[in-house]
Parts: sequence; C-alpha cells; structure tokens
Amino acid sequence: MARYIFVTGGVVSSLGKGLSSASLASLLQLRGFKVRVRKLDPYLNVDPGTMNPFQHGEVFVTDDGAETDLDIGHYERFTGISATKSDNITTGGIYSDIIRKERKGDYLGGTVQVVPHVTDRIKKFIAHNIKNEDFVICEIGGTVGDIESLPFLEAIRQFSNDIGKKKTLFIHLTLVPYMRASDEIKTKPTQHSVQELRRIGITPQMLICRSEVSLPRALKRKLANSCDIDYHSVIEATDAKTIYKIPLSFLKQNILEPISEQLQLGKLNPDMSQWNDLVKKIVEPADEVKIAFVGKYVEHKESYKSLIEALIHSGAWLDTKVNIEWIDSEDLETKPELMEKLEEVDGILVAGGFGKRGVEGKLKAIQYARENKIPYLGICLGMQTAVIEFARNVLNLKDANSQEFDKDTKNPIIYLID
Repeated sequence: MARYIFVTGGVVSSLGKGLSSASLASLLQLRGFKVRVRKLDPYLNVDPGTMNPFQHGEVFVTDDGAETDLDIGHYERFTGISATKSDNITTGGIYSDIIRKERKGDYLGGTVQVVPHVTDRIKKFIAHNIKNEDFVICEIGGTVGDIESLPFLEAIRQFSNDIGKKKTLFIHLTLVPYMRASDEIKTKPTQHSVQELRRIGITPQMLICRSEVSLPRALKRKLANSCDIDYHSVIEATDAKTIYKIPLSFLKQNILEPISEQLQLGKLNPDMSQWNDLVKKIVEPADEVKIAFVGKYVEHKESYKSLIEALIHSGAWLDTKVNIEWIDSEDLETKPELMEKLEEVDGILVAGGFGKRGVEGKLKAIQYARENKIPYLGICLGMQTAVIEFARNVLNLKDANSQEFDKDTKNPIIYLID
C-alpha cells in the first residue's frame, strides 16, 4: 500500500512547496521507489487555463491535455514522470463536480455540505488511480490559515486517520524571517503557523524552514521544542544557485532519516551521481550563450517557467550556461533602440501568448532573426507569427495576418498543427 506525504505551507505563499515536494520526490525515486506527486489548489477557478499569467504564472499542459498548475511542471522535471489530469485539482473543480451530481439527484435530496461531501471528494482525488506507487506526495496550495484551505486540511487529517498514521507524514514549509535591522532570525511566525495546523488536528512531523540565512543549532532546537518536532526533523531551505541543488541540500541534512523513521522504511541511500553531474554542469558550465527571449509577459517570468527550465536543461546537456536577454515584445513596437539587443545574441526565442497585444513587436524580432540568419525558435504563437512575418515580408502579402488578430484580413494565415 502506498504511503502518503502531505506538504503544507505557512506564513506566506510562494515559499517553494512545489520545489520542496519535487525535490523530495526525486530523492525517493533515486532510492528506487515509485512516486506520484499531486497538487491540490484552493482557488475557485476550475483550472488555471483561463487565469492571468501575471497573477498565476504559466499553465502547464500535461500529456493528456489537462491545463494545470505550474508546480506540476516541477514535478515532471525533477522525476521524469509524466503528469496527468488526475494530478491537479482545484476547489472550483471539486465544487463543479459536486454541484453537477446534486443537480442530477445523486445525493437523493440530502443536504450537501463541506463535511462530508467536499472532504470526501478531496480524499477520493488523493487516492484516485494509485496502483503500484510506493509514495504519493500531495502539495496543498495556499497558506495555513486561509479560509480556502480549510476543507483540504480537514480532508488530509481525515485521510491520515482512514489509512493509518504510520502510512502518512505531514511536512510543513514555513518562513523563518531574518530581520536585517536587528540582525535577528524570528521563529514566532512559524510557531503560530504550526499552532494553527495543530488547532485543526494536524501535527506536522517535519519542518522545512525557508530563510535568507542559515539557521543556528540553538534556533533549530527552539523551533523543534516549540513546535513539538524532533530536532533532526527541522530542515533549512536557504536560497540556492540553482533549484536543482535543493535535493542535494535536503539530503545533506539527512531529510530521509525522519521520513524513514515515521514510515518505518529502514535505511534510505539514494544514488545521486547523475544528479551531481547535472548540478555541476549548471553551476560550472564550460561554455556560455545568450538567447533573446521575446514575450509579452516578461515582467512575470513565472509565466514562462517551462521554457526557462527547458533552456537550462538543454544548456546543461551541452555543458553550456544559457544567459537570457529578456525583451518585452510590446516595447519593441515603440522603442526601436531595443532592436540593438538582438545584435548581441546567439539565438532568438519568441514565446506564446494570447491576443494581439505585442504581436507587432514579435514580428519585428522574427524579421530581424530571418534577415540576419540568427537561429530562431517560435513556440506556439511564436511559430504562428513567424508564418505571418514570412507571408508579409517574403511573399509580399502585406496585410497577411491571423484572423485571431484581424478577422477581416484578406490573406488569413491558417496555422495547422499536425
């Protein structure tokens, strides 16, 4: 039977629950276990597909076509396991499913409530389609204390009782802020966050502490005592040169020992040789290149997370650091001096997007790449605009356009994906 690890977050959001979950999954996988990683998001959107990239970052599309949270991409990159639509769910998706059943009469006229109907649906998601996996890691989105997260926390508390506490582990990731003015590291936010978890019936067995600075032993002991956690289960997570160093940092702190003790697994010694080689090539590459990244959401770089990581991975494979020159495609339309940046690059990537804003800037970058024989890669809209640019400037169809941007164009570009 699979063992379940639940990762919650406290104090503030965006601390790195996804990366911590992915890192832990990679360590267990390198030990030889079969792992599944899932994300439970508390927002009311049915999925991230229609969410603004400036607010939520990229939408990660799985092999089976599901539009999911960007953390699903971290899971895939760290484990190589293809995610599916059953690996990401939102409050909106859950409520949509429950309301649809209620309208069909599936509840036989009974009162539909958060407990048990919503919590039961969450528990069903957690265990759905788990076959021969040894571990299922479930990241709970949001922050402990948010009203949106309460049904998820109640569900995982119940789930732990249902399958047995020796088959579940709760990890709480929290912020331990460093106050530069007073040169102090503060533990109180973490203490309050853990108290909030314990108030609803969950006692975490491990803390992962995000901090700008390394945590002294005395402070770790203070956290362990105040949060009722073993000292060796307090793991620090300071900023790293690359996210791919996180598993190595966790392993150096013996993160697998308390997991082994809680879940009764015995000694865990993953083979990190290939992972070490990857990190070395990222941190100390033999060569460098510069790639112009032209997009319309560059102010929020999480919007292009998968493309950024793809450049890092391909660079690491070639023992080469990929330096990214960020260029806002909308600025290219009004600031011709930005074209000078394209003179200094080894390649140009034009990313995808929706709507006509910034499209003319993308066309300028594409034309420059073609005329100056600079290697070019167009992703989604970046390839569609490449076809438009060729039609306009090579085939001399000056009004060529996509009907997405100009429904009355006399020379519509039909972009087909085989």
